[in-house]
Amino acid sequence: MAIDRGTTIDFTAGGSTIELQSDADDEPIRLPLPIVGDPSAVAPRWGTYVAAMASETGADRGITGNVTSTIPAGAGLSSSAALECAIGLALGFDGSPTELAQAAQRAEHAATGVPTGIMDQLCIAAARAGHATMIDCHTLAITHVPVPEDLDVIVKFVVHRTLVGSAYAERVAECAAAEVILGPLRSAALDAVEAADLDEVVRRRARHVVNENQRVLDFAAALERGDYVAAGRLMVDSHRSLATDFETSTPTMDRAVDDLVRSPGVFGARMTGGGFGGCVVAICEPGAVTDGWVVSASDGARLL
Repeated sequence: MAIDRGTTIDFTAGGSTIELQSDADDEPIRLPLPIVGDPSAVAPRWGTYVAAMASETGADRGITGNVTSTIPAGAGLSSSAALECAIGLALGFDGSPTELAQAAQRAEHAATGVPTGIMDQLCIAAARAGHATMIDCHTLAITHVPVPEDLDVIVKFVVHRTLVGSAYAERVAECAAAEVILGPLRSAALDAVEAADLDEVVRRRARHVVNENQRVLDFAAALERGDYVAAGRLMVDSHRSLATDFETSTPTMDRAVDDLVRSPGVFGARMTGGGFGGCVVAICEPGAVTDGWVVSASDGARLL
């Protein structure tokens, strides 16, 4: 779900350059339009996302302004996707939320070289206040799932991480290898995964994806019927699968999840983000956890 933390660009439109200052970096960016060359070569580093999004949207009208954010970079809370979507809107992008998300995903690839999926960008672009966003990444159809008001959603920052240089791309490749045999994992059956002639590592990656897809559906159903115990159990199962079958957790993240799950009033917890560090998220009784961020489901990217 999009949360009530975000990235804001206060800007004036006009001219043929992007000139922005960020509260998170001392070095401003100045980019002539249209963008020419490799966006990933732009300095400072945060400017690569701006340049890549300007390039993907074909921007030719500049902006001057300031970027502020309440999303810590490296926390696994989609800070780069938030910046990309905000930049797209500031530069005048007027397509659908799905088209904005697709442009932002391409920008992420161009800026980082990491083959990320579209979940972050599409949730940010299409989110609805009070709802989580369930995404079918095969069709890009979305379902807005109400988040119960008698439930706290807690985010706790554990350790800084970056997907650049991580094994994220390896996981993408391993899932692709499974799909050569099984077809799209989005529609694969678990018994087919277990019976297929797969390398055992690839089998574990595929097993995680197939089980995780079902857990998402089951989690949404549990929220709808108010069964928070079942929803929490699914979160814990999800984290265990991330740690064992998908191997994107770390001992530090595992301990953080275990500590939360042992806390009174906590129904479940798991790592959030692309893995290898970042934040954990928990659902609990109101007020049960006091040392994290209590977040609420927010509307997505928009002009104010």
